[in-house]
Amino acid sequence: MKPNQRRYFLALIPPEPLQSEVLQIKDYFLEKYDSKGALRSPGHITLHMPFLWRADKEEKLKNLLVHATKESSFTIQLDGFDCFVPRSIFIKNKKSQELIDFQKRLSNYTKRSMNLFNSTHNKGFHPHMTVAFRDLKKEKFNEAWSEFESKSFQADFKVDSFWLLKHDGKVWEPYHEFQFEA
Repeated sequence: MKPNQRRYFLALIPPEPLQSEVLQIKDYFLEKYDSKGALRSPGHITLHMPFLWRADKEEKLKNLLVHATKESSFTIQLDGFDCFVPRSIFIKNKKSQELIDFQKRLSNYTKRSMNLFNSTHNKGFHPHMTVAFRDLKKEKFNEAWSEFESKSFQADFKVDSFWLLKHDGKVWEPYHEFQFEA
């Protein structure tokens, strides 16, 4: 990373009190399973993987992203837990065609208008909200997953915006919210 570059990513961030509920689960993973990686960002669903952008061009970044807000609101339903063996546990959401379509439009826009590629992980878009991350040790993963695999978690939230998050060198901070206009 060049000195004048910063790291950013795009995400959906649930409102309170859901954000605090997710934080409590992340805190639990820290206390019981010594996994703190998920605490480096607010609860979120990633729309575009981290990318580099020149710090002196942040206003341009925000101005470009405003053009991706001609969207209608929709609802995300969270429903239980799932995992990526052997290191990550997350809150899963019910399939949402609105979310899939929005992410695809946003990805196409960032690629075409901003030259941002690799919007998703190499396995494609798999929306989820991580609560235990890569620092969850393999031996603790099995114990944690046996506790959470049948645990209930039900919530929903209205999506009427997306967020630009910025890395401050230690954690990801919500930096700018983009409200939908439709």
